[in-house]
Amino acid sequence: MILVDTALAKREAEGNPIRVAVVGAGFQGAAIVRQIVTSTPGMRVVGVANRNGRKAISAFADVNIKPLYCEGRGAIENAIAAGQPVATEDAISLAQADGVDVVVEVTGSIEYAAQVVIAAIDAGKHVVQMNAELDGTVGPILKSRADAAGVLYSFSDGDQPGVQMNLYRFVKGLGVTPVLCGNIKGLHDPYRDPTTQRSFAEKWGQKPAMVASFADGTKISFEQAIVANGTGFRVARRGMLGPDFSGGNPTAPLVPLEETVSAFAEVLDAADTGLVDYVVGARPGPGVFVLGTHDDPRQQHFLNLYKLGTGPYYCFYTPYHLCHFEVPTAIARAALFGDAVLAPAGAPQVGVIAVAKKPLSPGEEISEFGGHECYGVAENSDVMERDDLLPLGIAIGATVIRPVVRDQPLRFSDVQLPADRLVDRLYAEQCALFGRQSVAA
Repeated sequence: MILVDTALAKREAEGNPIRVAVVGAGFQGAAIVRQIVTSTPGMRVVGVANRNGRKAISAFADVNIKPLYCEGRGAIENAIAAGQPVATEDAISLAQADGVDVVVEVTGSIEYAAQVVIAAIDAGKHVVQMNAELDGTVGPILKSRADAAGVLYSFSDGDQPGVQMNLYRFVKGLGVTPVLCGNIKGLHDPYRDPTTQRSFAEKWGQKPAMVASFADGTKISFEQAIVANGTGFRVARRGMLGPDFSGGNPTAPLVPLEETVSAFAEVLDAADTGLVDYVVGARPGPGVFVLGTHDDPRQQHFLNLYKLGTGPYYCFYTPYHLCHFEVPTAIARAALFGDAVLAPAGAPQVGVIAVAKKPLSPGEEISEFGGHECYGVAENSDVMERDDLLPLGIAIGATVIRPVVRDQPLRFSDVQLPADRLVDRLYAEQCALFGRQSVAA
């Protein structure tokens, strides 16, 4: 991003790099370490934490760095002060340690991630995260906690929600009014699970459940929910419109994105607020788009001249999202400019509810995002409150206590939540702060 590169070069020349701790050394976490070490002057990875410490060590070893493995805040701080990168299983101590400026959370978990983020905020660290599941569940209260502590809480650049927000800000800066923030998907099948996605996951070195969460709609629901919470937008209906131009065939020829705009026009014409949504089977994928309007006839003339058509909905898009490649930009924006890529703007507008992927029986545990039990669906927060709908981020780890039929949304009364979880306390605090009822406490 313009300005960031020169600011980082200045920090490098001054010998004063941004000191980064990465929590999570899986597929994305290790790639972030590689990007910072190999391609980002003015920034240093001072520590990596992972629940399996061997992966933290490997994240450094893969870029020819030999870390010191240690536990405990004192030992971690001593190593960082001595210029020795740290690998550890003690994520809380790393997040709290002196010598860390920004904590990057990239675990994809809920309870564990919440503990790390709260520890970092309480210790006065900026937090950049790639965890739409956590953000879409308790992001507004985490943002409130960060504001009170005087630190920045931000979703990352590079992942689709952050790229959408960059585009939203660009479009708004042109004087065009954004009315829809959109995501582009290649496949949506709510019944995909870790078994169906195993071979694809193994091919790319990813976890089957995580890949299943991409296919079953859970991931895009969380991604669009956090964009809604950052813009004040809503969903047009439960699950969004999600027009599918593939005909259910993921190998079908892709439709130019501009040809999909009409699928949203009727709903946008009637909407009294901006919307978040997605489209299946369009190109360029896997990019993002923003639809906007302009009231000035002369400016409409120029938009047509510049090949954006006659309106009323002008389509702007970014044809890629580069995930870990762009994370350092988010870190630099937080540490050097106090600028969040994407953060909740206030009360939650959209959440993600748990819907039964199969008939659920008493005693079954809702295991993981993308698992065999539930898929996630975006829903407006006021509807969630009115109907007592269970957020998927709260449902993970819960035990079903009454039968639930396939495709039925779960309610709090359908499950027994695990005892003494931080995420439940944060959700209750979020509900209280924003004047909502909570049955999660």
